[in-house]
Amino acid sequence: MTPALPSTGARLLLLAVLLLLGGCGGEPDSGPGRIRWDRDVCEYCRMVISDPHFAAQVRGGPAGQKTRLHRFDDLGCALLWLDRQPWKDDPRTEIWVADHRDGHWIDARKAWYVPVPVTPMDFGLGAQDSPAPGALDFAAARRHIDAVVERKGGIAPHSELVREAPAERAP
Repeated sequence: MTPALPSTGARLLLLAVLLLLGGCGGEPDSGPGRIRWDRDVCEYCRMVISDPHFAAQVRGGPAGQKTRLHRFDDLGCALLWLDRQPWKDDPRTEIWVADHRDGHWIDARKAWYVPVPVTPMDFGLGAQDSPAPGALDFAAARRHIDAVVERKGGIAPHSELVREAPAERAP
């Protein structure tokens, strides 16, 4: 006697369950992830991330471990936080920044940075994927952020909210 095959309905249900389980893998291993606006908190300053035109993300982690996604309200917070991580120079480390015009994600190292009057943490830079007169490349944007920190007395703007943001610890 041959075993009975599952009904068409049972096969469709099984296929649906497998597809749902396949989608529960969590964050991808590269690229920017999802930010829950007005819910996720900046990894550096602990303020709520609310402006989709200035947010940043860093994906990275200690060697030999799976990378993690870290979310920030401003490129300045992302770079100040990243500078404290022992894996900051690991080639797997990715930095993503939102385009100040429409919020799409750009590789921060390839973006151009233009002066804007208001940003979440007062660093005054908006990212875009195309050059513009007076735009800064990534290295110049880093120097600009360092200069803002120096001008503020060696501390990041709003850093009274930051109580020595800890470096990431290996689990």
